Amino acid sequence: MPIFSPPRYQPPFSPVRRESLPMRLFTSVEKAVKGALFGCRMCGNCILQETAFVCPMTCPKGLRNGLCGGATPDACEVDPSRPCTWYKIYERAEKMGRLDNLLEINAPIDGNQAGHETWLAAARLWRERGQGPHPLEFVTNRAKFDDEWEQFFRALRQPDWWQGDAAYHPPAYTEPVSQLEAALRRGDFVITAEIAPPLGASGDIIEKKAGWLKGCVTAANFTDNASASARMSSIAASKICLDLGLEPVMQLQARDRSRVVIESDAIGAAGLGIHNILCLSGDHQRFGPGPMPKPDQFDFDAVQMLWLLRRMRDEGVYLDGREIKNPPQLFLGAAASPFGAPPKFEAIRAEKKINAGAQFIQTQPIFDTDRFAGWLEALDRRNLLDKVHILPGVVPLKSARAAHFMAEEVPGVVIPPDIIRRMDEAGDKQGQEETGIAITLEIIEKLKQMPGISGMHVMAVHWEAIVPQLLQAAGLALSKKQSII
Repeated sequence: MPIFSPPRYQPPFSPVRRESLPMRLFTSVEKAVKGALFGCRMCGNCILQETAFVCPMTCPKGLRNGLCGGATPDACEVDPSRPCTWYKIYERAEKMGRLDNLLEINAPIDGNQAGHETWLAAARLWRERGQGPHPLEFVTNRAKFDDEWEQFFRALRQPDWWQGDAAYHPPAYTEPVSQLEAALRRGDFVITAEIAPPLGASGDIIEKKAGWLKGCVTAANFTDNASASARMSSIAASKICLDLGLEPVMQLQARDRSRVVIESDAIGAAGLGIHNILCLSGDHQRFGPGPMPKPDQFDFDAVQMLWLLRRMRDEGVYLDGREIKNPPQLFLGAAASPFGAPPKFEAIRAEKKINAGAQFIQTQPIFDTDRFAGWLEALDRRNLLDKVHILPGVVPLKSARAAHFMAEEVPGVVIPPDIIRRMDEAGDKQGQEETGIAITLEIIEKLKQMPGISGMHVMAVHWEAIVPQLLQAAGLALSKKQSII
């Protein structure tokens, strides 16, 4: 058991190139020491200086920029026998007064460095820079020593091909690239809705569901193999929807993709006329149907994806530095889990996504509006609400069984006991549906009154036909201006 970190979920990396015997011996010593202290996986890009000396690579997903939507103070959502690594990071960083250090956007792993020693590499960098920190100044000039210490470790953990920081990066373009972005910029109260891509190869179900939603919502989200379960790809479903005259929001999750595929899919989507992309880390492999795929840690997380796609769009470069002659026009979104962790921690996670490039945020379903207001206040305290469009998630409950499932099985969803009780007491199927709609209308009415939100994201799980009726009853029917494609 490591002294400072939770135990490793996966073994240390092995090097991709063979080294001399003396170097292998040195690396073995480093691995043993760092493993005992931090559960080190020898990732080759240590960020312990930023993460309060808790190794983020002990996270089963390998998330290097914050917790996932299913995190709880009790246990990791992937392996309930272990604590959440990122809860440990946040808690220790708060005790050390270093929470804002967690805002820096950390680089993904360089496979050429994984498995190799880093102590000698750090010594070489210190010698080449010639800028300190100098040990004697720890006593003679502590302020200078501390400043040089921070600069040195930043240079060590931020390679030239990444250069992540903690600053806000607004979009470098001026005209909106999609109908969704245009509506949000105008200040319209925007409604988006979600469609699950079909299990089969026919687009007929998309045509039917898009027909229900067209004229009612500004854009339709298409999930990307949610719960690690295969469906028609999000990019294909989004293109079918676009051809039907309804603008899509293509979800892009990192779980199944290397950085090369993320770049390729984003370029391909833009080339097909799909400009709204919601960047997600993705559910872990264990949540899908068996047999479970090899449980590799993710190559990228959602924050890194936002950073990558924003730079491709605004700077016209791939991760490897190659120029993109026709950069993709992208309106970038992110997900948020207002109830996944204390608002002060979730606000840091949201700020990282906004700084990295998120222009809109769609949240997990909101049933507890008071707690959601607390999350908004936490974002407002960090001056974020003017930098991003917030679309809280709304789920119309179709049955008492669905309410219990969401409350008990879906990470990051909180349903107050009173709502569960009302659904339980609603009677037959029709009564449960009517009660679910009534509850949803009450939630929508409360959300409409909240400052800081730009609309709503309706997730009518396999019940998309109810969306037009629901929006009409809530007084949220699209104006003619909003519905024009």
